[in-house]
Amino acid sequence: MALKFRPQSLFVIPEGELNHSSFMKIALAQLNFFVGDFDGNVSKMLLAVDDAKRQGADLVVFPELATCGYPPRDFLEFDDFIRRSERAVLKMAEAAQGIAIVVGSVSRNPVVEGKDLFNSAYFLEEGNIKHVQHKALLPTYDVFDEYRHFEPAKEFKVVEFQGKKIALSICEDLWNLGNENPLYTVVPLDEMMPQKPDLIVNLSASPFNYEHAKSRIHVLRANVQRYGLPMIYVNQIGSQTDIIFDGGSIVISPDGNIFEEMPYWEECVKTFDLQEVMKGGRNMEQPKDKIALIHDALVLGIRDYFGKLGFKQAILGLSGGIDSAVVAVLAARALGEDNVRALLMPSQFSSDHSVNDARKLAVNLGAQYDIVPIEPIFTKYEETLKPHFLGYPNNVTEENIQARIRGMLLMAMSNKFGNVLLNTTNKSEMAVGYGTLYGDLCGGLSVLADVYKTEVYQLAHFINKDGIVIPENTITKPPSAELRPDQKDSDSLPEYDILDAILYQYIEQRQGPHEIIALGFDEATVRRALRLVNMSEFKRHQAAPVLRVSPKAFGVGRRLPIVGKYLS
Repeated sequence: MALKFRPQSLFVIPEGELNHSSFMKIALAQLNFFVGDFDGNVSKMLLAVDDAKRQGADLVVFPELATCGYPPRDFLEFDDFIRRSERAVLKMAEAAQGIAIVVGSVSRNPVVEGKDLFNSAYFLEEGNIKHVQHKALLPTYDVFDEYRHFEPAKEFKVVEFQGKKIALSICEDLWNLGNENPLYTVVPLDEMMPQKPDLIVNLSASPFNYEHAKSRIHVLRANVQRYGLPMIYVNQIGSQTDIIFDGGSIVISPDGNIFEEMPYWEECVKTFDLQEVMKGGRNMEQPKDKIALIHDALVLGIRDYFGKLGFKQAILGLSGGIDSAVVAVLAARALGEDNVRALLMPSQFSSDHSVNDARKLAVNLGAQYDIVPIEPIFTKYEETLKPHFLGYPNNVTEENIQARIRGMLLMAMSNKFGNVLLNTTNKSEMAVGYGTLYGDLCGGLSVLADVYKTEVYQLAHFINKDGIVIPENTITKPPSAELRPDQKDSDSLPEYDILDAILYQYIEQRQGPHEIIALGFDEATVRRALRLVNMSEFKRHQAAPVLRVSPKAFGVGRRLPIVGKYLS
């Protein structure tokens, strides 16, 4: 949803009324949490508290739901999960000695009517819970489903600390500026302004997509311009299966300039002097190149998926094509080349250059590779099925058999050696169903299924920017599944630059066929592409989790029925 915010300063507090005494130092703890790992999350936060103390901080701020990890989803229905969240808060309170702590966690709703829980920000000081502010705006769109579990806040109170009044808020609470967001009816910060806060502190778990870093800054700056107050915004990093968090915590001065934008993709604890922040006058916003962000997000997504599940080694089918090449490089950068194994499975239809390109890439990466020709296995299948297929011509059946042979070999190697299979299907293919269930759609994690084919080429060029890693021939040759003689993707699909543009309008922009055709696309091509997308929903329901890097990814953020008649 594109939201437009007016930067009017309706609530700017006159300069004479701001409390400038005893400026505090505030540490932002941008950490990678693990859903349900209460002991690990608390231990990590306690180390950050010690680090913040060494930096001279008076207050350290952690992200949204830091004790239990975000998003906990239906773990919130387990009473033991809530009890452990509460114990985690108490452990953090014990550590609030000589330094105050703000931490996100779950809290219980004592009122019978309504949801059982709140999404809360705890202010901890001198061993005690001094203040609790609940989240008011509970998103229920895209990957979010917070109103399923949480009751929205109805009370809004600032908390006083070291002579300052702090307006505590949680993530989405900043996203209804001036009551212009039609999803909500309350503006949490407007409710706090009569109490004359001195600064805004926001605890966030803001998922990454390649557009969100810019829009996030736009929204934060608009809040600062509206209220005339400094903004302290802390975001987590890390990947929770499909959802990736990029960090990039932000400090904004009252003049609207970015005083600091913390690193992306890194855990970091950094302390800021509020007096310096109030002065403003500097802009430290980081560049945000789309392909660089996607590259780093995918590397982090792979690394955390393996690390948090206790896996170390990956395997993938290396075909000589661009998709598997890009996945191999990303996996090597995430896990180390010694932890990536490639299986080359040529058939009678595989070109010599594809095998050579795949082998050359494996050598460039220093990854182990094995060559297992599938023609003898495919021949056995043909012989076995010949009496049953008698009189029927070869078609997609024989192509799918090859893909499923490869899937079986990859899963056999995965089972035998404990390697997790990475799926290499891109978003264009996943959208139109250009893949074989139980064949090339196998895998524990879909690395590129939120990256269109044209973007995969951009990733390949980005990977090669400092030297050839992916062989040039892999990038320049026409894409082909090589399941029949002289096959090219364009035999079955529109050219990818056209297809991807249509898919983007349908999937990300949610445009119907008439709107897309009105943009100048060929009507027959549009209707065929959209029909393929809808017909392939059953495949996506059976696919591996997809690392989310776009504003609208397949998976939990795009929930469509398998059986439906729209566009048919």
